[in-house]
Amino acid sequence: MHELSICQSLLDQVEQLAHQHQAQQVVKIVLHIGPLSGVEAPLLQHAYPLAAAGTVAEHAVLEIHTLPIKVHCKSCGQDSEASANRLLCAHCGDWHTQLISGDEMLLASLELDQKEDT
Repeated sequence: MHELSICQSLLDQVEQLAHQHQAQQVVKIVLHIGPLSGVEAPLLQHAYPLAAAGTVAEHAVLEIHTLPIKVHCKSCGQDSEASANRLLCAHCGDWHTQLISGDEMLLASLELDQKEDT
């Protein structure tokens, strides 16, 4: 299950950001994951509590949004959504397309609880 190592890498990045912003804890983590990213969102959600234990994000909510697969057609020049096993242009039906989204995993946002000045 490579989702555990993905969670650990994600939490390294989250902890660095929390430290930079002097946050006491991370309240919420929002991820955007494409269907072609190779990351299974349910497995990532399941691995998260194990990876987050003892970190500044231990009690954070992990919110995952699935991004659509989008292609750019080299024939008609249009952008359209496609399915994972059929990267065809929705406008002209051509298969000469280029993937423009759907294979990414992005840390979209963090909600932090910052330390109060005393």
